[in-house]
Amino acid sequence: MIFLSFLLFTGFVAFYATYQLRKDKLSTKDGYFLGGRSLTGIVIAGSLLLTNISTEHLVGMNGSSYRNGAIIIAWEVTSALALVIGALYFAPRYLKMGLTTIPEFLEKRFDGLTRTLVALLLIISFVATLLPIVLYTGALNIEAIFEISNLLNITQTQGIWVTILVVGTIGAIYAIFGGLKMVAYTDTINGFGLLVAGLLVPILALLSIGAGNLFHGLGEVFNNSPEKFNVISNENGVGEGARSAILPFEVLFTGLMVNQIYFWTMHQSIIQRVLGAVSLKEAQKGLLYTGLLKILVPLIIVLPGLIAFYYFGESYYDNPDSVYPELVKKVMPFWLTGFFVAVMMGAILSTFNSALNSAATVFSLGIYKRYISKGSNDQKLVSIGKWTSLILAVFAIGIAPFVANAPDGLYQLLQQLNGIFFIPIASVITAGFLFPKVSAFGAKVGLSFGLVFYVLMYYVLEVNLHFVHIWGIEFVLNIGIMHLASLYRPTKERFSIQNADILDLKPWKYAKHFSVFLVLFTVVLYFLLGSV
Repeated sequence: MIFLSFLLFTGFVAFYATYQLRKDKLSTKDGYFLGGRSLTGIVIAGSLLLTNISTEHLVGMNGSSYRNGAIIIAWEVTSALALVIGALYFAPRYLKMGLTTIPEFLEKRFDGLTRTLVALLLIISFVATLLPIVLYTGALNIEAIFEISNLLNITQTQGIWVTILVVGTIGAIYAIFGGLKMVAYTDTINGFGLLVAGLLVPILALLSIGAGNLFHGLGEVFNNSPEKFNVISNENGVGEGARSAILPFEVLFTGLMVNQIYFWTMHQSIIQRVLGAVSLKEAQKGLLYTGLLKILVPLIIVLPGLIAFYYFGESYYDNPDSVYPELVKKVMPFWLTGFFVAVMMGAILSTFNSALNSAATVFSLGIYKRYISKGSNDQKLVSIGKWTSLILAVFAIGIAPFVANAPDGLYQLLQQLNGIFFIPIASVITAGFLFPKVSAFGAKVGLSFGLVFYVLMYYVLEVNLHFVHIWGIEFVLNIGIMHLASLYRPTKERFSIQNADILDLKPWKYAKHFSVFLVLFTVVLYFLLGSV
């Protein structure tokens, strides 16, 4: 029954996406890398949600909330603020320029070398951080529920290896043969499935705890450990113990919003959906709908961890990333388990495929066409993109098993590693838009300084400062360093955005109204939870 429901849902998603793609031209550059610039708001929102919410969230964040409480909710609810900025400021400018990749903007604003350096950093960040962690957390979840090791009569470690190999192979096939539009269509269905399956876990658990009364169940969980529902940490992330603090409240005013703005407005795997929009109106709808979903997502990736503490106490404190699969096995009916695993598989594949497709886009258009074969036609670029996806998938599969046993949990590890790449790139792109006096030389100096600064402060000197605080300091220093370096080699001409006239740039008439609602909703929700 488990395998049947798994195969039925997975087969339906594959059939639906293939059917939708039957008339699409995937041999062209825009067709393969940008979905033919035909994505609508609902498709963009579903794809953005699934690209972001994967097993590193379901397993990692629930594991973190189980051990540390609801303070980690800030990672999610503040995303809505960044998505508002993306919808109102960045999307109109990206689409006006007709960009295919974010590094392409850096070439227009600065020079080709800046574009290439950022392109290489993006590819390295995908392979070294995101892809392995997504594969490992996905394999951990599937192994715990399906018990692959018992089925194959092998050790649990070998079972996780086998699952990583299978999931990585399937993900690579999706990304290689379907392009962005295949990923987007499968994301839409899997996104709906994730919301349903993800909400079922806390709902079924609370109904069980409350003897059929959902709110009574929630009250029982709260009364069991009220301190875990507090979203404002007593730690400030400075001094002794700062490095082990999970998410001090003060980081909201230092590096957290820098990270959120980068991820939701500048990260290639996210913005590629926006660049593939049929119009500015649909791009803004997609971003703002995603903002609303992100405010509600803690019900799926934070609340189950708090419920798990009610059930298991401190039993899994040494290995919090195991607690979510155990909760699923405890509360999910046997006949629904296959559907749940199918949705988990979809979430894994979504993030994995998105990163592969984004890396392939950046390499094919930003490196191969620029330096290796300038005269390549669209078919050649698509072919190179497919080979790039395959090679990166192999690397990610090989690295994935080695991210096990992260001391602060896998989600925290992912964020710590992201700081190496995200903040330097964010500072350069921000300078490109907001500071016209920053030159190409200044941008490269800032990029280099940012990379060295974070590694030196966090990994070499191991300063007693929370890593998100380091992000904030690094961002401010980067902007200053870029301005100083630009005084030595100033920019020769002022940059202005040119209209590529590719699509309709008329904004969504409700974009500002929806944005105000999201900002107010986020602020009110956060302070209501903070008063618990």
